[in-house]
Amino acid sequence: MTTGFDDFVAARLDGLLRYATVLTDDPHLAQDIVQDVLLRAQERWDRIASPPTYVRRMITNEYLSWRRRAARRMVPSNHAVLDSLSPPEADPSVAYDERDEMLALLATLPRKQRAALVLRYYENYTDAEIADVLRCGVSTVRSQISRALATLRAGVRPMSTTLTTGAGE
Repeated sequence: MTTGFDDFVAARLDGLLRYATVLTDDPHLAQDIVQDVLLRAQERWDRIASPPTYVRRMITNEYLSWRRRAARRMVPSNHAVLDSLSPPEADPSVAYDERDEMLALLATLPRKQRAALVLRYYENYTDAEIADVLRCGVSTVRSQISRALATLRAGVRPMSTTLTTGAGE
């Protein structure tokens, strides 16, 4: 049933790449992970009941375990890579500052906390859906998100001067 697989990839590849890029903070690693996952998913496509959920879980699991198999390569994200993966913002100067700061803060989180936050706020998953993807309890998801948000709050500098600069002009 390659037609269903081909349609799935055509419709969802961009979103899967964006999701993996946010998780890994490395567009090259994200492409590798998505490619590997899609190859494995294609082999068992006829047995997959819910492809979007299954493939996202595979990407998440691959991200969580990739260090066990290979040495980590750090390729810093830049504006060109991020712009190619997402639609442009209304005010790019503010968006770049906030996005760069948030990506840098996300990169400091432990992998499971980062995955939980990305699934919650980037993919809009519920606690139960995140628990299913991460294969843990709902209370564990809540504690991972709580700890991650506390860490992010501690690292965020106030952006009020940046946000109010253009307001009166």
